[in-house]
Amino acid sequence: MPFQLLTASNMGFCQGVRRAVERVMDVARHETGVETLGALVHNRQVQSRLERSGVRAVESIDAITGETVVISAHGVSPAVVDAIRTRGVNIIDTTCGYVSRAQQAALKLHQAGFYVIVFGDASHVEVKGILGWVGGEGIATVSVEELTAAAALPAKLGVVSQTTQIPSRFASFVADLINSDLFRDAELRIVDTICHDSRKRQMETLEMARQCDLVFVIGGRHSANTRHLKEMCAAVTDTQLIETADEIDTSILEGKHKVGVTAGASTDDETIQQVIDRLAHLGRI
Repeated sequence: MPFQLLTASNMGFCQGVRRAVERVMDVARHETGVETLGALVHNRQVQSRLERSGVRAVESIDAITGETVVISAHGVSPAVVDAIRTRGVNIIDTTCGYVSRAQQAALKLHQAGFYVIVFGDASHVEVKGILGWVGGEGIATVSVEELTAAAALPAKLGVVSQTTQIPSRFASFVADLINSDLFRDAELRIVDTICHDSRKRQMETLEMARQCDLVFVIGGRHSANTRHLKEMCAAVTDTQLIETADEIDTSILEGKHKVGVTAGASTDDETIQQVIDRLAHLGRI
């Protein structure tokens, strides 16, 4: 099954994730009882590495038992930060700079009297955190139809995006909103809060995918940016999402001439290299 292996030029840890992981690992070398509120990043291999270093993930504020709590790269609401502070523990905030920018954009819209619409997955921790900055005066969705079915919205609407969303989908959402009945007699303010790194990663991955018969996207299945990479690639070629090299199905490599590899922003270098090494070996057989 000889084939040519292509790799995306921009994959693996983004700057925000790398900063968060390195900072927590550094703290864990000097302190014990370090906990993260939820997963630091949505990747099981990275989480396992943190656990081996003594960093424990807790799912709620009530479960905090250590002296140091880490806020993940996805960020949280001000109310969550205040609740942690009442426990008298040390807080390490690793919120990604792009997420902080989205939070502040939502806050400014709220302060200016706009009802905030977050284009994104309502169940995602980042989106929940952004909505927490607008005092409940907002909604998260990826569907204008869902907004139409909701209760009557105010005449001032502000729109921001989950940082890892696909730009073309955000643009289509805004266009649909403008063309909907919701926009009649309404004032609309739009802030593009999509991460620049995600935008570049998506463009470069899509360019590679168009050259391939098959693309492997490496990353956690709960990672939003990884899923979006998979969806983009799947629109142009055969695509498989895997977490590790062990998940490579050799049968799907039959008849492939060019195989591509990319990875989400929370996928560590070691896991990526293992997949590349495995495929490189298979491509020579």
